[in-house]
Amino acid sequence: MAIDVIDASADFLAGTKRILLVPGLFFLFQIITVVIWIAAMMCVASMNEITVDESIPQGKNLEWEKKPTYMALYMLFGVLWICAFFEYTSTFIVMVSAATYYFNSDAGHEGSAEVGTGFSWAFNYHAGSIAIGAFVIALIRFIRIVFVYLAQQAEKASGDNQAVKLLVKVASCILACIEKICDYINESAYAYMAVSGDNFCMSAWNGFLLNIKHILKFSFANLIAKVFILLGKVAITAGNMVSLYYIMLWRGDDGEVSSFLGPMVLIGAVTFMTASIFLGLFDTAVMALMTCLAIDMDMNDGAPKFGPPTFHDSVGKIDTENRKKVEEEGG
Repeated sequence: MAIDVIDASADFLAGTKRILLVPGLFFLFQIITVVIWIAAMMCVASMNEITVDESIPQGKNLEWEKKPTYMALYMLFGVLWICAFFEYTSTFIVMVSAATYYFNSDAGHEGSAEVGTGFSWAFNYHAGSIAIGAFVIALIRFIRIVFVYLAQQAEKASGDNQAVKLLVKVASCILACIEKICDYINESAYAYMAVSGDNFCMSAWNGFLLNIKHILKFSFANLIAKVFILLGKVAITAGNMVSLYYIMLWRGDDGEVSSFLGPMVLIGAVTFMTASIFLGLFDTAVMALMTCLAIDMDMNDGAPKFGPPTFHDSVGKIDTENRKKVEEEGG
């Protein structure tokens, strides 16, 4: 069934190409937010005492004062919250689209996804719930950033103390683990919310219980999805870098640049980032459709009623094989 969900997710993305615009749109919003934030931070930084550093030509020293420091921290948390809100809004819209695709389909026909419904629900009904989840993840990221800064100061003060370095690494690992757990809980909540329409707290709890009940299916589906996504990222990045290499050879650019390594690394980094944004849709679709399947099975005594026809064909084969196995064992 987990493999069938992977297949259904691929069908959903192939048949709903307009969904590719969603992460790109909200990524653009994030870039605009960060640019405005940088300009505002420069204004806050200018409120501090700026002195001349005579050891460096045209050098200046910026001494942070108490009030501007609090303002900068406040703005840092704000930009983390806003960017997380855009990130989860994109995730919720994709999940609503996948949920409508699942419940508009059955064994007889393949339905269509309602992307517009996702936008409507995200901004008209569930903006507060999305903001709550974004607040949680922004708070954890804020703590991680502050911790990294304080850890660097502690390492400088301690010199080459291996015990301090070990404690810093362990604490960083724990914070990263907490962020991963909270991010997964948030995505589970939004997937359940896309189907039920409940608020964030109720969806987070019910989504958690649903994951526990169907833990094997969720784990296997998520694992396969992450493997496919990783292979896709590596293949696309490597393909672009190799293509760039041969294009530059064909154009005769080897005589104009000392090394192809710089352009290839730049193209590889941009390609990997772009692939991560768009291939992340597959992971989101898998989570949404897995949640839809689990809810559908619970509502219909273990036999899913909705979903695309190809999904029902595979499930039917599984049921037939299971019945034959039971009959053989009983005989």
